[in-house]
Amino acid sequence: MTETFLCRPEDLPEHGVRIVEIGDIEIGVIRHEGALHAYRNVCPHQGGPVCEGVRIAKVRAELDEQRRFSRHDFDADEMHIVCPWHGWEFRLDTGEAAGDPAIRLHRYDVVERDGGLYVEI
Repeated sequence: MTETFLCRPEDLPEHGVRIVEIGDIEIGVIRHEGALHAYRNVCPHQGGPVCEGVRIAKVRAELDEQRRFSRHDFDADEMHIVCPWHGWEFRLDTGEAAGDPAIRLHRYDVVERDGGLYVEI
């Protein structure tokens, strides 16, 4: 594995995203609640720029006492990345597809040291 410089920490603010090209690989780096997440910017569905999509809390259905649908709500404990091409959703913390955890984004480790953010390729 090789570490490659991405940017300075101050260039990636909280809730920010930065798309970087390293050779022929495009990687999206996202800072959310202090954590850094890096994924290849390719949706496994049809190759869309997944990291450029919106980030939204998981939508969950609320049920009434008889277990019938009542309304939709958001679960802020589980953030998703939504691919801008076809709306496929992926868990921000793991890269797993919301509809099928066997489908995943390609994940990279990010380290912060010596005044920089580095990705391991």
